[in-house]
Amino acid sequence: MSRGSGIIPEESMFNEFKRQCLSTENWLSKYDKNGMEVWVEVAPLSFSQGNKGSYSKVHKIKCRMTINDVSAGTMYDVLHDGQYRKTWDPTMLESFDIARLAPNADVGYYSWLCPKPLKNRDVVTLRTWQASEDEYVIINFSVKHPKYPPRKDLVRAVSLLTGYLIKPTGPNSCRFTYLSQADPKGSLPKWVVNKASQVLAPKVLRSVHMAGQKYPAWKAAHSPDHKPWLYPIQSELPMMDPAELSIQRGDSLENVDESSTKDAQQNEDSS
Repeated sequence: MSRGSGIIPEESMFNEFKRQCLSTENWLSKYDKNGMEVWVEVAPLSFSQGNKGSYSKVHKIKCRMTINDVSAGTMYDVLHDGQYRKTWDPTMLESFDIARLAPNADVGYYSWLCPKPLKNRDVVTLRTWQASEDEYVIINFSVKHPKYPPRKDLVRAVSLLTGYLIKPTGPNSCRFTYLSQADPKGSLPKWVVNKASQVLAPKVLRSVHMAGQKYPAWKAAHSPDHKPWLYPIQSELPMMDPAELSIQRGDSLENVDESSTKDAQQNEDSS
């Protein structure tokens, strides 16, 4: 993190995120079909038994999608455009930006539907981004916001690190990488979380791809020149002092009882 802006990531965090997106070392392939690849991170062979407890049991997952009909810039816009997301994200309950922290950083809220009998989830994240002709990067992680504490009707999930790296491969094509380590909390066993993420992530990416295909036509009819993620002067969000935020640690959140969900998932998995 940058000392000057406190919690806002500095260049080294972007570089490390990009390194992980492009790395093949300590990643195990789980899926490779029709231009979609999925990996999960595995502990290095040199990882000592004595430090094993510090290695997170929540998988870090990476998905890469080859897109041949949408530009990198358009996919980047899709990820930023909250108004457009309402038209294509069927799991979204509520989503809004809370405040701006810097020209390329904000804090926002997102809640989503989970399949029954799971409780629905929400998350408060700090998001920051970089854009150039060669690549587009977005990263986020969970933070505590004094005005948006965990709600009783939702389970507060934790994004340890989630983000996107989009690299152009042509004027209307790109390589789209999604990397995430997130804990949905509750009392779900980690193996359920890890297995579900490997199945859900490719579906989500395909939805994002379809949204990218339809975005130019939609944006042309909805404030086509309004893109505050590219032009910070257009932002109408209130400014917030980053010092008011702190990192959200998963172990500080209550584990909500979802024991019936465990049994249902185990029965389904064994069938």
